[in-house]
Amino acid sequence: MRDRPIDIDRLFHALGDPTRRAILDRLVERPMSVSQLAEPLGITLTAVAQHLQILKDARLAHTEKVGRVRTCRIEPAGFRALEQWVRDHRTAWEKKLDRLGRLLAEEDVDT
Repeated sequence: MRDRPIDIDRLFHALGDPTRRAILDRLVERPMSVSQLAEPLGITLTAVAQHLQILKDARLAHTEKVGRVRTCRIEPAGFRALEQWVRDHRTAWEKKLDRLGRLLAEEDVDT
């Protein structure tokens, strides 16, 4: 499962929800149990589990069950894919803007 490519649409869908972003913000601090994540969000454990499943599918979070406690942590693979997507798109737009700048500079010289 870890070897599959990351679906960028699934990644953006996962990050599009404020509750899921809040979960990730908390997991940046340290790994937490599902109940620790649910408490300040004011949502049920079931709702947190549903959000975590979406985050796991996007490879932004990982969960592990030990005994009766499910612990969640950040999964860096999704963030690496997001960084690469932004880097690729930024590079393409910078090239387009550079071409536009050169074109506009040529028009200024011609006038």
